[in-house]
Amino acid sequence: MTVAAVDSASPQRRAGLRTILRLGMRELRNGFDGFRIFIACLALGVMVIAAVGALADALRAGLVTQGEVILGGDVMFARAHVRATAAEREVFDNLGRVSETATMRTMARRVDGSDQALAELKGVDDGYPLAGDVTLKSSGSFAHAIAGDGAVADAMLLERLGLKIGDKMRIGEAEVTVGGILDSEPDAVADRMTYGPRIFVSLATLEKTGLVKPGTLIRWRYAIKLPEAAAADKQALADLRTKVAQKLADGGFSSGDRFDPSPQITRVLERLRQFLILIGLASLLVGGVGIANAVSTFVDKRMKVIATLRSVGASGAQIMGIFLVQLGLMTAIGIAIGLALGVLVPTLIDAFYGDLLPVRIDIQVSPRSLGIAALYGTLIALLFALWPLGRAENVKASVLFRDSVNSPGGRPRAGLIAIISVLAALLVGVAVATSDPRSIALYVIAGLVVMLAVFGWLGGYLSRLAGKLPRSRRPELNLALRNIASPDGLTRSVLLSLGTGLSLLVAVGLANAALVADLQERLPAEAPSYFLLDIPPADFDGLKDRVSRHIPGATLVEAPMLRGRIVALKGKPVEELTFPADTQWVLNSDRGLSYSETVPEGSSVSGGTWWAKDYSGPPLVSFEGEIAKKLGIGLGDSITVNVLGRNIEAKVASTRDVKWESIALNFIMVFSPNTLRAAPHNLLATVRLPPGGAPGAESDMVRDLGRAYPGVSAIRVRDAIDQFSKIFAKVMVAVQVAGSVTLTAGALVLAGALVTAQRRRVLEAVILKTIGARRRQILEVHAWEYALLALIAALVAILLGSAVAWVAVTRVMELDYVFSLGSVGFSLGIAAAMIAAFGGIGTWAILRAPPAPYLRSE
Repeated sequence: MTVAAVDSASPQRRAGLRTILRLGMRELRNGFDGFRIFIACLALGVMVIAAVGALADALRAGLVTQGEVILGGDVMFARAHVRATAAEREVFDNLGRVSETATMRTMARRVDGSDQALAELKGVDDGYPLAGDVTLKSSGSFAHAIAGDGAVADAMLLERLGLKIGDKMRIGEAEVTVGGILDSEPDAVADRMTYGPRIFVSLATLEKTGLVKPGTLIRWRYAIKLPEAAAADKQALADLRTKVAQKLADGGFSSGDRFDPSPQITRVLERLRQFLILIGLASLLVGGVGIANAVSTFVDKRMKVIATLRSVGASGAQIMGIFLVQLGLMTAIGIAIGLALGVLVPTLIDAFYGDLLPVRIDIQVSPRSLGIAALYGTLIALLFALWPLGRAENVKASVLFRDSVNSPGGRPRAGLIAIISVLAALLVGVAVATSDPRSIALYVIAGLVVMLAVFGWLGGYLSRLAGKLPRSRRPELNLALRNIASPDGLTRSVLLSLGTGLSLLVAVGLANAALVADLQERLPAEAPSYFLLDIPPADFDGLKDRVSRHIPGATLVEAPMLRGRIVALKGKPVEELTFPADTQWVLNSDRGLSYSETVPEGSSVSGGTWWAKDYSGPPLVSFEGEIAKKLGIGLGDSITVNVLGRNIEAKVASTRDVKWESIALNFIMVFSPNTLRAAPHNLLATVRLPPGGAPGAESDMVRDLGRAYPGVSAIRVRDAIDQFSKIFAKVMVAVQVAGSVTLTAGALVLAGALVTAQRRRVLEAVILKTIGARRRQILEVHAWEYALLALIAALVAILLGSAVAWVAVTRVMELDYVFSLGSVGFSLGIAAAMIAAFGGIGTWAILRAPPAPYLRSE
């Protein structure tokens, strides 16, 4: 080809593109008719994904902006059991102003011993808090309230014990005076999950309680306020933490800074964000059915236009280009609306539910969150629009000479199918790449694809089956079956939209039921009734006798209890290692550990061998098998754990299968006795009470133990489970709300299908009324049709949702599956309500349509 030919071809191509753009924009002069459902379905899914991302961004920004207050300073160092030594404290003092606090669980008791309650005790120094303020519901200052033997207590605790300001209560061996009622504390988020109301005392008062002993489960925190210049740089703070960790290499301190004051909350937010985005993707995929229906209807209405373009020489690619211009603009509008609505969600949540959030949110949205939402929206729009749009190329010019117009048949050309396949692969790739662990994304997408495929096939099968059924004696039922069998009826759309949304709701509901049942209803018959914490080894025999005296037949099982932090695996510091989020938590802070001569109750050796009872060689450890596998450690590998400020390197001698659901005394790491026996420690014990005890014996036992052993804390197992259930219920509300959006997307698809079929149904009703049918009979025809479709969709959704929930519960969560009739009944109710609402609105519009205009047009 000559240069002149190439130069002349370029203007022709540019002219062709200009023509395509001009014709595409001209087609939009008719407005958005036919694209409203397209835009609504796309905007809804994008809104969910953008809202989840925006809320996560706002919470993360809130953590950063309030980081100094949440943490109690610019940086923080913490350790279990052991207070900082003079040399360690000197390192902290050289950095800036330091505030020392100590937190532990204990029992708060009335002075006469008549009642007691579990509480979270916090001892603070004169410098506390370095940032923020402790606010009181009562008058006076915090410092004055805890002066001397004073204490500030949560109102819930005072109500539980029947105390007021000025009254005394016993904590350990000391009597303290209630000097104030707590309203809020600045660094509550940075502390670990609490099981009881808070009590504040001074560190001097904490010493008087006698609770600070070697081996007591107490967490010492050192918040440090740095010079302003040093605190403003995120990297400088990270470097400072690394430098201190190297200087105190054997200290076993965990650390944090103001830019990430609560890694636990950050991790939970990120995991929840990823999961809710996948739920938003589900709503987009369901809405994709509405997008495909809208594009198919659009092509049907433009068939004469397509045939005209064909007759004047337009190619299939040019026709595709003209319509892609319009679809591209509609996609941009839908995505823009979704992003705008999604960005508003954090503001609304802050206005109505801000007090329930762990931190006050700071409205900031990252380009990443908006970009992910827009990318998902674009991929879904193209994925579902290209197939029906591609069939427009099959329209011939001869359509102009036909009286009846049918939908274009056949498949798109091979090149377009290849593009659709690439888009599908890209969608899966993006979902997997932005999820951790990635298996969750694969499970969710696989479940959604199965749902869409099953309900798509079911729609076609029911249409064919309804056409083959024998005629009934009821004419209304015959007409309903004919509508179900009609190729352009509502069968496929109703089943796809209603069935997929209901399946997801059933799956979420059953997964929730399984978790709740695992926590509450499926406790083993021999589950312990109480956990007893911080039992001095020398007092265990006496404590056991007291329990037996109050409740004969009670069984006590004890285990040594320490806390330690894994600092190295196979000789490599954990700071240099990265694992998936479902495993990384093991390394992020200190863990409970123990030692034992025999295999603990509720676990069995799955690999290696247990040490002999008189073993006296190098330190050995038995590791929980599943976690060991995820950490990549096996028999013979070394693990270094910092316990009480001392690094201990042990070799993995065995792995164990642990039945955590037995609630027996089990630990991720159990050491050989010679490793930790000499370390200061207390005991943890479980108490199993026999059934049918004397009324009041349990309360008397707990009160007697409190008087005799003031340092021992008793936690009722049921109370601990209820506390976790409340936290979990809040998380499930967010999941169920996001899942309901998927059903809303299904409602939009259903509404679009009803709009598409409206003219045919009105004409049918007009003809029926003309030949003598009454309104009641037409209403009955529609009632039969909608009821049959809703019932079939709900039943299949229950089966499919149950299967998805079974996979999620047994494979991902690794729990026992539980079938909940309540979740199923809720789904059936939703199906009935949706079909009644949409079917009723559609039927009402059909019945009120005047016959004359439709008869004249025909």
